[in-house]
Amino acid sequence: MKRVLIITYYWPPSGGIAVLRCLKFAKYLRRYGWEPVIFTAENAHYPTFDASNEKDVPADLEVIRQPIWEPYAWYKKFMGKPADENVNNVFYTDEAAGGWKHELAVWVRSNFFIPDARATWIKGSVKRILDYLKTNPVNAILSDGPPHSNTRIATLVSKATGLPWLADFQDPWTQVDYYQLLNLTGWGRQKHERQEQAAFRQASLTTIVSPHWKRDLEAIGANNVRVLYWGYDPEDFEDLERQPHQKFTLTHLGIMGYDRNPEVLFRAIQQLKQEEPGFAEDFELRLYGQVDHRVRASIEAYDLLEQTNFAGTVTRAEALQEMKNSHLLLLLLNQQENALGRVPGKLFEYLAVRRPIMNFGPVESDVAAMIEETESGSSFGYDFLPALVAKQLKEHYAVYKGRRSAGKTNANIKQYSHPQLVRKLSTFLDEIAA
Repeated sequence: MKRVLIITYYWPPSGGIAVLRCLKFAKYLRRYGWEPVIFTAENAHYPTFDASNEKDVPADLEVIRQPIWEPYAWYKKFMGKPADENVNNVFYTDEAAGGWKHELAVWVRSNFFIPDARATWIKGSVKRILDYLKTNPVNAILSDGPPHSNTRIATLVSKATGLPWLADFQDPWTQVDYYQLLNLTGWGRQKHERQEQAAFRQASLTTIVSPHWKRDLEAIGANNVRVLYWGYDPEDFEDLERQPHQKFTLTHLGIMGYDRNPEVLFRAIQQLKQEEPGFAEDFELRLYGQVDHRVRASIEAYDLLEQTNFAGTVTRAEALQEMKNSHLLLLLLNQQENALGRVPGKLFEYLAVRRPIMNFGPVESDVAAMIEETESGSSFGYDFLPALVAKQLKEHYAVYKGRRSAGKTNANIKQYSHPQLVRKLSTFLDEIAA
């Protein structure tokens, strides 16, 4: 069996969506003739932890853990934050009153931790991998970024050994939405771009999660780029039994950042509260995960606090059950230039639980096209009239009240299952290893 070294920062006990990319790769690669070997961080500062992910780790999998130092503990002490507060998502959930300390910390992070906050992990990881490979040969390398410290490690290892390398991108590097929020000096920006171009030159093949982002990467010099979607694991949904919430529930799971503030939705809900008898008492908006202070302010401004449940963080198993139990699922794309290609991993889990989706973002986006193709819901622009959103909500509310039957949803989704996608990944690995 051929062997592939997978370089990933996220690995169990990490929770969240990012860990699932390489975890599901590793789970299914053996089916297609590839033995995964995992290189990951020891004692990483993960945003969330979830022990339930351990069930997907293949038996007898070799996992190499390299110690890592990350600046988050320093940042929290500098900012006077609690030691257990999650600050990994500082660019998604804006600081309400960060002041000069926050600005200084962002400047230091932007210019001295390149490509990201795990930059100090690169040098030791390259040495550890090169030493390992002397006595433990592999046929190919696969890295997953961000964090693009993984990408940088793989660049240097592939260059030193000549091993074929598949560079996987969950998000772009200099084209990622929060890149513009980095307080970069000229030399800092040049260093990002040099390292990114070095990765493009060294990679044998590059995969990314959407067609628009594939074209974006090719436009700045990436070669041999293929689309490899996120996907869903059918085994995660086999035992889920739907127990509908008592209230008419619209649920969002994940980060609700300041650039995902769906004011048009809030206005539509406010309108229905006034116009539709019983709606105010029946409706609940459930928000799982971090919610930016600006989003909270909008919810309060539209008088929706009584209908909103800030449900906090839950395990992955609980999140999937909440998706299944909800009447509607909310998907929000960032209001950023690269939103056309953003395909969140949770979209595929939304598809797998077969609940209707309300998507907000560009109507010409890859997500909107996939929702239309799979007949899984509706897409709205953030600048749409609230009446259009209210009309759609009212139709789903009528289903909840039993006044009309539910339509067909979520057809043609098997192509997005992890077994199918990892089969595709294995052909890419076969190609570069040949």
